[in-house]
Amino acid sequence: MSRLDSFIRRVSAQRDCLNDAMAQITGRPGSILELGLGNGRTFDHLRASLPDRDIYVFDRHVKAHPDCIPDEAHMIIGDFRDTVPTAMTRLSAPAVMAHCDIGSGDKALSVALAQTLGASLPRLLAANAIIVSDQPFEVASWEQLPLPDGVAAGRYHIYRQK
Repeated sequence: MSRLDSFIRRVSAQRDCLNDAMAQITGRPGSILELGLGNGRTFDHLRASLPDRDIYVFDRHVKAHPDCIPDEAHMIIGDFRDTVPTAMTRLSAPAVMAHCDIGSGDKALSVALAQTLGASLPRLLAANAIIVSDQPFEVASWEQLPLPDGVAAGRYHIYRQK
């Protein structure tokens, strides 16, 4: 498969999983977490789809398109391992959804980061929150949910906090 085809499949899976998660939280109050701003595409998709939600974005640094950067109150800059454990003081409400786009290209480092975040992220989430991730998580309080039709197993992951 070409890198272009792989990219298209990845972002299509990402969009389909995010849309599935957003449908699952319809009518439930709470904020949204975006771990990994990157160039801002998924943040832009979330804010266009959920205009009345507080969306808190975490990243080490901001390098997104200027139109895809959250305001200062919703942008949390720093290493996830430092910012996620202390973020509850910044949130307007526990999150009902989190999108974790934390892959770095180094599979071992990305899986290790997911393991570390698995210890702190659940504290920011409401009961029955939906977690969408590009990396697998093993969190005792999360159950894995089925992927939308057309998304290959292992391409993306969806969980529900119990």
